[in-house]
Amino acid sequence: MNNPSTHKARKLTLFLILGLLAILLGLIFAVVAFNSVSAVDGLAGIYTLFGLIPVAVTVIIDRIFVWKFGAKKVNKVEFYIAGGFILLFILNMIRLQLQ
Repeated sequence: MNNPSTHKARKLTLFLILGLLAILLGLIFAVVAFNSVSAVDGLAGIYTLFGLIPVAVTVIIDRIFVWKFGAKKVNKVEFYIAGGFILLFILNMIRLQLQ
């Protein structure tokens, strides 16, 4: 009943999963860009690494909130935030189509 793997699965949140995925893909892209011949690609890799800083801060803040409030409450707020961004994205697409 008290399986440690299910206990860890209950602490997963939306921002943690998306953040870890972004960090993994960003690091892969940065390594590939650094190994390229072009200076522009190297700069793109550096730019990507700097872009991972806010993602890492978001994941750290997410873990602090999960520790303080619990995963269920944090996930609820994160899904509201994600839904708000999706709604803004849809409204922007509608606005661009009407121009």
